[in-house]
Amino acid sequence: METITQALKAGQRTLSEYQSKQVLSAYGIPVTREFLARNKGEAADFAKKLGYPVVLKGCSPALSHKTERQLVALKLRDEKEVAEAFEAITERAGEPMDGILVQEMIPGSRELVVGLTRDEQFGPCAMLGLGGIFVEVLKQVTFRIAPLEKRDAFDMMDELPGKKILEAFRGEPPVDRDALAQILIAVGNIGLENDAVKEIDINPLIISGTKPVAVDALVVLGK
Repeated sequence: METITQALKAGQRTLSEYQSKQVLSAYGIPVTREFLARNKGEAADFAKKLGYPVVLKGCSPALSHKTERQLVALKLRDEKEVAEAFEAITERAGEPMDGILVQEMIPGSRELVVGLTRDEQFGPCAMLGLGGIFVEVLKQVTFRIAPLEKRDAFDMMDELPGKKILEAFRGEPPVDRDALAQILIAVGNIGLENDAVKEIDINPLIISGTKPVAVDALVVLGK
């Protein structure tokens, strides 16, 4: 895939969030609507195009743990807030960036994590778990070896500790299991068809209404 090929030629070992989502989108995985702004004027134009409120994020292959570094600004409601956030993120980053992502706000209180790991023995394996900031603490995850069929994806959902989050929950409708299954199948296919992809981390995958949407993503490359 061109995005991956260009990143490898540039010596990258990770894709930026923007690049990572380009890969996901090419495989049919729903991602946030977003634009990469290189100045405050572009950021304001993109925010207006998306519609407020918006999110701003520092974007670079070298930037991980953006939240901890205060490189994410949420619920920005007008051009003034966008300009202030753009300046603050640029200052805090302290290093060159590809730009700053201007991203739609995705409503939804339920968060999952979907990923890929490349096992030395079994090859690419898809992962599903409870997402958000507690994923490393709760470690409620399940795996399947790629390629996956729909029944494999459904089995992952049924095996998931805390699987009730996929059902009708606190006034929220049940998750579209078919849509979630297609995401898991697609993640497995990315690993099968791109040997350079070592890991994928989609966290959070927010459930907006019934539909899962990739809000943040990281693709790690091998040799």
